[in-house]
Amino acid sequence: MKLLLTHLAPLAGGLLKTLELTALAFPLAVVLGTLLGVCRVGPLPPLRAAGALYVHLVRNSPLFLVLFMMVFALPYAGVRVPLFWSSVIGLALYFGSYVCETFRSGVHSIPVGEIEAAQAIGLGFRGVLRTVVLPQAFRAMVQPLGNVCINVALASALATAFGVLDLTGQARAFNAQYAQPIASFVAAGIGYLLVTLTVGAATGLIERKVRILR
Repeated sequence: MKLLLTHLAPLAGGLLKTLELTALAFPLAVVLGTLLGVCRVGPLPPLRAAGALYVHLVRNSPLFLVLFMMVFALPYAGVRVPLFWSSVIGLALYFGSYVCETFRSGVHSIPVGEIEAAQAIGLGFRGVLRTVVLPQAFRAMVQPLGNVCINVALASALATAFGVLDLTGQARAFNAQYAQPIASFVAAGIGYLLVTLTVGAATGLIERKVRILR
């Protein structure tokens, strides 16, 4: 326990790095997933096909492979990205596919009659999307998006395999130095638990405030 207390500052720094990864990757995933979702529910078949292809390819690939490609394949293409940002982009690209499917579920939760009524008064696809679909879809997506955010935070632990000293990386460093696997990874687990409980509580609060009563 004394050894753990002496290493508390690096572990806290690792937790902060995990929060940074999550805080950057999750909004990017939401933006990407929303764009993909719009493509998948849109009227243009090529965009629907492209969105579906992206989602199927990425969701059926391991996250480790996506991060590996970001870290090691981009330099071969002449693109130099810091390890931290490679991990952020990889997480965003991967979880954007999950946000896309969450967006589609949110759209399908909207009564068809409301969309038809908007079309009947002359609104085009963009008008229906802006005034009817997006406001209601995002309100229906609060809890699923919270789950995606939690998954991003937990999955960010893979970034330690590529040199990012997040919470898992600091726990590994502590274990390598002091040979205390139980103490190091229990401490890391508590850190991740605090993150997930906080996100879950915030998600529940937001959902109660914006839920749609039908």
